[in-house]
Amino acid sequence: MYYFASDMHLGSGERAESLAREFRVVEWLEQVSADAEAIFIVGDLFDFWYEYKRVVPKGFTRLLGTLSVLCDRGVKIHFFVGNHDLWAYDYLRSECGVELHMAGETFDLYGHRVFVAHGDNLYVKAPFMLRFMNAGFRNGGVRWLFSHLLHPDVALRLGQYWSGQSRKAKDLTHCFLGEGEWLVQYARRKLENDPIDYFVFGHNHCAQVYPLTDSSTAVFLGEWIESPHYAVLEPSGRISLKEWPHDTRKTGNGLSPKTEH
Repeated sequence: MYYFASDMHLGSGERAESLAREFRVVEWLEQVSADAEAIFIVGDLFDFWYEYKRVVPKGFTRLLGTLSVLCDRGVKIHFFVGNHDLWAYDYLRSECGVELHMAGETFDLYGHRVFVAHGDNLYVKAPFMLRFMNAGFRNGGVRWLFSHLLHPDVALRLGQYWSGQSRKAKDLTHCFLGEGEWLVQYARRKLENDPIDYFVFGHNHCAQVYPLTDSSTAVFLGEWIESPHYAVLEPSGRISLKEWPHDTRKTGNGLSPKTEH
């Protein structure tokens, strides 16, 4: 099995709320790792993450410990940076063992071409200011200045403020727009030159399986703040969205299907 989840936003909200969410994520990781070929965390695992050479943000010890233990056991974990944790460097790779991805990538999974990306910088017709901010935050010079001109306590407090304002600027969830979703538009454009079977996206906080063609489907992973969801790709090639935690009373096997293709 291949598992996918995104947008946990650990660190957002009150501490008790974030800690409860961290426990849910850890529980999910431990359960799905039992039969996982790989686990894909598709961005915004943290509400804000920034690494200095010898300093990382306080907290998240239960999650980081679980990632380390699972990787030590040989479970492959892919982490794609999102717009809230794009300033990840080497810590998650060197200390925890995860495979870090700075941009979307295509994988061959059970004979299917699967494109995985957080999606924040894939806007086909992004306004100038959004493109400018995306380029700026990913710029090495900007990162250097942020690291060297600000004390870590100030930098992290400022980053957490930015992340909180970014999240508050839009609704936590929104009604899925179908063809109006810009990630759907991106997928259709990519399909013109690249035969992708499944697109797996985070970022828009919608939990949705959306057929693009008879042979291609876009999967949106939702969020874990109010309505935790994840996707699973089975050896048969079927992909589905599921809620977490499962209500075993509904199915008898711990799996509560949401939508599938």
